[in-house]
Order: sequence, then structure tokens, then C-alpha cells
Amino acid sequence: MAFEGIDGSGKSTQIQRLAQRLAARGIPCCCTREPTDAPIGSLIHQIMTGRMEADHRVIASLFAADRLDHLLNKTDGILQRLQEGMAVITDRYYFSSYAYHSVDADMDWVIQTNSQSASLLRPDRTIFLDMPVQTALERIGVRGQHRELFEREDRLTAVREKYFEAFARQRELDQVVILDASGDADSIADSVWEAVRPLFDRQAK
Repeated sequence: MAFEGIDGSGKSTQIQRLAQRLAARGIPCCCTREPTDAPIGSLIHQIMTGRMEADHRVIASLFAADRLDHLLNKTDGILQRLQEGMAVITDRYYFSSYAYHSVDADMDWVIQTNSQSASLLRPDRTIFLDMPVQTALERIGVRGQHRELFEREDRLTAVREKYFEAFARQRELDQVVILDASGDADSIADSVWEAVRPLFDRQAK
């Protein structure tokens, strides 16, 4: 299961809330996010925090490589977790570099770069936490994360549009649930649970 949305939409909080709900029902769960703490992920962190410079094609390529290792790593990779019977909840799994970096890089190239990971695993459900761009800007301003990259309203709007272009082109729209993330964390968590509970109800049967 993947969580998506523009910065400020509260993905990390909702991943943890859903994991807590699953754990309370005895469902083993693994929460994971990108970039990882592996060497490639460390490079991405340095770029995103301004300690290193790289263009968007390099960033998208690094994300794709980090994602592939994230899937296939024999010790703690996502596929290994699924084989162990765990539910996996992840942040920005398929479409972060599709959306963010294809704002500046060609979308065809970005999708091709990510194609190997996309062919290995598709999420059962993608939750897109949606909100007005102005609300996202206010939340980003409070947290101060990535503000220098995404603080412009036109850029955040373009990012949102690119997400849905990527969903459509990858024929994922029927797996995407769009939820309003403008409210408080508790109400959003309730909406998330209602959206994903049928998946776990079917597994229980």
C-alpha cells in the first residue's frame, strides 16, 4: 500500500496511524519510506538538503536505483517482507520521481527509468492525500522541509498534475483513492481506514 500527495499532506503521520490500526488487529506490518538509509539513499538525502547539487535527471535516476534495492534487498527488502506475510505501507513508492522530477525532466524518460521497479510490484491500493495548494504551502512553511524546492504555488500545482498524469499513463487510476487531507490527523486517519479496511477484511476471510 502506498501513500502519495504533495508535501504538507501528512503522509508520514498517516502511515504510522494506519500501522497502529493494523497492529491492534494482529496484522504484522512494515512501514518503509524513500529514500532509504542505504548508500544511494544517503546521496539523495545530501542532494535534497542542499549539501550536494544534481539536476533532476540525476535525482530521478538515484530514486529509481534506491527503489529497486528497496524492493529486492535480501535482508529487509519489500518483497522479502511480503513473502514473510507482512503488510507493507510505504511513502512515495512509485510516483515521487514521476511527479516531482518530471516537472523538469521528460515524463517518458522518467517512467522508463522507473519501469523495472513498477514491473516487479504494484501497490494493492494507493492513497492520495489531497488538499488545496495554499493549505500545503502553509504546512510546509510551518515544518520548513523542502520549502526551497516546492514553495511556489505553480510548482506544487504542476506536481499534483504530474502525479495524476503518471497514474493514468501507468493505468493505476483504478487503484488510487483520493482523500481530503485538509482536516485534522484523526479525521484523515478514519478516512484512510475506511478506504483500506475492505482489503484486510477480504484477507481475514
